[in-house]
Amino acid sequence: MSDPTAEVPSTTPGELQDRIDRGEPVRVLDLRNRDEVERWSLTGPSVTLTQRPYNRFIQARVTDSVDAFVDDIAGEGPITVVCARGEASADVARHLVDAGYDAHNLAGGMAAWARLLRRVELDAASDGATVVQYRRPASGCLGYAVVAGGEMAVVDPLRAFVDRYAADARGRGAEIRWVIDTHVHADHVSGLRGLADAAGATPVMSAPAVDRGVTFDVETVTDGDELQVGEATLEAVHAPGHTTGMTAVAVGDALLSGDSLFVGSVARPDLERGADGARDLAEELYRTLTERFARFADDTVVAPGHHAADPALADDGGHTATLGALRDLPAFDMTRAAFVDYVTGDMGPRPANFETVIDVNLGRETVDETTAFELELGPNNCAATPVEQ
Repeated sequence: MSDPTAEVPSTTPGELQDRIDRGEPVRVLDLRNRDEVERWSLTGPSVTLTQRPYNRFIQARVTDSVDAFVDDIAGEGPITVVCARGEASADVARHLVDAGYDAHNLAGGMAAWARLLRRVELDAASDGATVVQYRRPASGCLGYAVVAGGEMAVVDPLRAFVDRYAADARGRGAEIRWVIDTHVHADHVSGLRGLADAAGATPVMSAPAVDRGVTFDVETVTDGDELQVGEATLEAVHAPGHTTGMTAVAVGDALLSGDSLFVGSVARPDLERGADGARDLAEELYRTLTERFARFADDTVVAPGHHAADPALADDGGHTATLGALRDLPAFDMTRAAFVDYVTGDMGPRPANFETVIDVNLGRETVDETTAFELELGPNNCAATPVEQ
């Protein structure tokens, strides 16, 4: 009989993500409903996931058939039991351990995993600045901080982590001067206004992005405009295709590409104008990749706005690739017509709640913190079908 007061073996989201990043076998037993798991789950090249509803475990316990319940859970390594908030999974993990299985609970469940934010300094030479990449494994979102001379710019912040960026600035003895959104995001609630207000910084977006109907005060930039962060210079690079206002940020040898060019894929072009306008934006994306980015050298480090479900990390632990390596992708050898057909041919599901998220990020709609967090749960789905190398 399991002791309900006994301490449950558990792992934190950070510890679990470390194992995934190291490529260690991770065997996940997810107790949520199938539709929840299919919408959003733990991912990684070493992750093997089995979905079983919690009530099925209750039945197995009552009928003394826990061994049968466990025996066909796929994968290798200890069993990481997962649920929405870590409560049902704690109960299951406790019983599995009592039955002699190597199991533990994901503390806080998927809600806690969604609040995990990793940070790494990139090796890219960046005009005397330090470039920090923030990674949210639960959604694949990537954001950045550029720090130089006691000042900081934050690029593509998430509303859920405004306090984290502010704390990082304090820890580096830096004042946040600029908060930049590369475009009007459709997959997550932006931290642009919240962080700018909290830090007394200037919010920045491109002029075409603001023209979509932004309802709040923001400083606008156009192609070639520069922002100073200490001794470092950030240059706005017009990069339409994913949206009309998509703008990359160049600093030193790094190109913060936003949602234009990812590691192994390119952006989808249908989230602003729908399917009817997707082909026109796909043509713009082709010009961005082959013409607007043509001036950047092959050794430019591309630091994108998202990573794939199974990210391959660079030597510095970040999710980046050189532009030269990405230019070997077939997308760069396609004709314009072939490229347009490719990126509009199989774009897959759109981000969850994307229309509401866009309205929130434009300032047309206001939501509280809990609603904002729930709106963006799940994969970002901002890439077209990956182009295989």
